Amino acid sequence: MCGIVGYIGPRQAYPVVIKGLKRLEYRGYDSAGIALLNQQQLNVYKKKGKVADLEDSIVATSDLGGHIAIGHTRWATHGEPSDRNSHPHVSKSGQLAMIHNGIIENYAPIKEELLQKGYEFKSDTDTEVLLNFIEEIRVKNECSLEEALRIALKRIVGAYCILLVDVNDPDTILAARKGSPLVIGIGKDEHFLASDASPIIEYTKEVVYVNDYQIAIVKRDELVLKNLGNEKETPFITKLDMELAAIEKGGYDHFMLKEIHEQPATIADCLRGRLQVEHSHLKLAGVENNLDKLLAAKRFIMVACGTSWHAGLVAEYLIEELCRIPVEVEYASEFRYRNPIIEPGDVIIAISQSGETADTLVALENAKEKGAFIFGVVNSVGSSIARLSHAGAYTHSGPEIGVASTKAFTGQLAVLTMMALKIAQAKGTIDEARFDQLLGELAAVPDKVAAILKDSSNIERIAAKYKDASDFLFLGRGYNFPVALEGALKLKEISYIHAEGYPAAEMKHGPIALVDEHLPVVFVATRDRFYEKIVSNVQEIKARKGKVICIASEGDRVIPGMADDTIFVPDADELIGPMISVVPLQLLSYFVGVLKGYDVDKPRNLAKSVTVE
Repeated sequence: MCGIVGYIGPRQAYPVVIKGLKRLEYRGYDSAGIALLNQQQLNVYKKKGKVADLEDSIVATSDLGGHIAIGHTRWATHGEPSDRNSHPHVSKSGQLAMIHNGIIENYAPIKEELLQKGYEFKSDTDTEVLLNFIEEIRVKNECSLEEALRIALKRIVGAYCILLVDVNDPDTILAARKGSPLVIGIGKDEHFLASDASPIIEYTKEVVYVNDYQIAIVKRDELVLKNLGNEKETPFITKLDMELAAIEKGGYDHFMLKEIHEQPATIADCLRGRLQVEHSHLKLAGVENNLDKLLAAKRFIMVACGTSWHAGLVAEYLIEELCRIPVEVEYASEFRYRNPIIEPGDVIIAISQSGETADTLVALENAKEKGAFIFGVVNSVGSSIARLSHAGAYTHSGPEIGVASTKAFTGQLAVLTMMALKIAQAKGTIDEARFDQLLGELAAVPDKVAAILKDSSNIERIAAKYKDASDFLFLGRGYNFPVALEGALKLKEISYIHAEGYPAAEMKHGPIALVDEHLPVVFVATRDRFYEKIVSNVQEIKARKGKVICIASEGDRVIPGMADDTIFVPDADELIGPMISVVPLQLLSYFVGVLKGYDVDKPRNLAKSVTVE
């Protein structure tokens, strides 16, 4: 959740860290803070609110000198958003400062121990408890700070990414992680630390992804990695495949709008090198190299959260129809706790934009221990899920800064569709003509999405018409049911309007009781095998005076005669359609949020990467 930045090197540290915090603000924006070490002087500045509020609070006379700093933008867990709960926290002695992403689950008994020893706490956070616990260990054992950190990490339970500095050692940043991401950028006599690569890319493309249970001792000209047994481990240096322009708005008002409009390019990037329609060829190395395991599986289990879970639902329809393999779709947060039955040979398909989702990671670790084969579908190269998986496929959607996922969702659908087609071809459950047809349909998606984005004025008009509604209902059938769920989620995330997604056939089993002249009902009503059924559902809503908004296929003459408002999308095969029909729903939620005056890139209470439970 929270964003973490650190710097050590010849540059002035404050400008590097404050800029990094702005780039990571999508990870948390309840409060922000910076600790600067200038020789043996520790200066800490922190403020409730956004990074801009922190900048405004730092007066011109503030001492911003120093070549080592750590910074934090917070998504509150323990303790309400406030100045005093903001990070960095300072230890009782005033010698140590620390920032932390994660949750220390057993902080309460540790805090009680420290209270009995005379410690006082200035915040409500678990972080301040951990920091003073580390200091207590160092004093009690008369050991180094590195050793005290190692001892403390063996005692605590929970997830963490920690950056720690010591007034008496102004040439070192100590870092550690478990369950929360940390990447270290390597420059010339300088190092950059962050929750993800976006603050680093401006300075270097050489990075090291820190693994769970590793401690990093970071100096200007040296990076040492150790495990909790104090054994050195070799850093693996990776080249970043990212450009600075990808994490800037590029002339758009919001990252969300930019990322919606990037989808023709990002879907094309996902297909590039994999899909060759003219040769009737589909190459997906992660699938091809593991066909024996995939074809032998008795079932696939999709594990995901949020928008990625909706992508898994679409994949369930695809794989069962094309491959004739049973599929279950699980919320990772439930799957990890309900003692699921996992057999050796089961295939777990993990879907995650960030590749760092805490619940998904724990679910995968449990399944892997039971002999399951893990296939990751992720966007972030080098992420924890990518490294944990036996095999996988990247979506190549590029950095997604907007908290509400858009281009990552269509990238996931593109990968999962190719995966289903490749397995079906190998298994012989799809004939050549149908395979070629779907390849062509898939290749046409970028142009069809571009056609929708060419003029969104009608969608903006509809958003203005319904922006003051208190509730929305989204309905779809078949492949369009997960699209309806995704449309409802986007509207909730961005506009704070209560919205529900349902299978249209379930409407009569409860939701229809909500329908009156004030309720907007959005139908995903493109031409497919359920078209006549969805038309009947539209008529049922109209008979009860509901306001009907329809996503319809171009050329449809029936739906516009019934709907109050219609948004046309290019016609497509129903298996491919979700990548197209979801786009106007993304735009609808975007425009509603903007017209209501909200910051759509940073919706309240949400963070981009959910790295805590």
